[in-house]
Amino acid sequence: MFPLFSVKQGTVAVITTYGKYSRLVRPGLGFRIPFAQKIHSRVSVQHQSMELSFQAITQDQANVYFKAMLLYSTINDDEESVKKVAFKFINKESLTIALVRTVEAITRGYVATQRQAEILGLRAEIVAEAKRHLDDTLADWGYHLIDLQLNDITFDEVITRSMATVVASANLRAAAVNEGEAVLIRETKAAEARGAAIRITSEAEAIASQKRGQGVRMFRTEVAAGLAEASRTVEQSGASEALVLFAMWTETIRDAAEHGHGNVIFLDGSIDGMDHSLLRLIAMNQAAKPEHIATT
Repeated sequence: MFPLFSVKQGTVAVITTYGKYSRLVRPGLGFRIPFAQKIHSRVSVQHQSMELSFQAITQDQANVYFKAMLLYSTINDDEESVKKVAFKFINKESLTIALVRTVEAITRGYVATQRQAEILGLRAEIVAEAKRHLDDTLADWGYHLIDLQLNDITFDEVITRSMATVVASANLRAAAVNEGEAVLIRETKAAEARGAAIRITSEAEAIASQKRGQGVRMFRTEVAAGLAEASRTVEQSGASEALVLFAMWTETIRDAAEHGHGNVIFLDGSIDGMDHSLLRLIAMNQAAKPEHIATT
């Protein structure tokens, strides 16, 4: 057994004398008494990582599976911290089991108070709860927690499918609501457009009716003026007004024959019938004269 030995950078050698702690040896060349002293362990003061897999049960009895990454290191390289790391656990495997069980117990205790539907949204809260309790435990072992990450949270396949169904149903419901709102908007806009079109058409029809009425009034005014002018001309020539009325009557019959769609025109060709028609035309003409209205 050689008395000289080397210690690598980032580690500290723990020396025991006859099985009892003696001293620490820092990185570099070290010396020990042969047969009396030996290197109990080499403690790393560098960061160390560990992957954890464990299971928890929610308040509504759903199984949740976690995969986590734990990053830790010795508190520092002073004597007390290194002694805790070197002598708390018999080997590295014991430390690993203790870490896994501690994180698992803390996480299980928190998850048991939550419902399955809430777990995915509580990732940060679960990590914070684990860190709060784990740091004190690791300090008693000579370590301190650097980081804890939950890399994966899964459920049983049945629960996963049901969650997917719930999400799909919610999306379909939201899509239906959006589609209904879109249809309502389209129908409302279409109704507004129809109402505007009806209003515009009604206004245009009213204006057109007004214009038609003005046109009819102007036509009748011109016809009356023409009749009055013809009557004055006839009176000045000494002829009878019946001549003008007879001409109008015959022109009316001619226009009816030329432009009418019927095949037969019924006329009272008797002298009494013609006299009766002429008298009615003369009476209408006399009633239309302003001076006749003034004298009556």
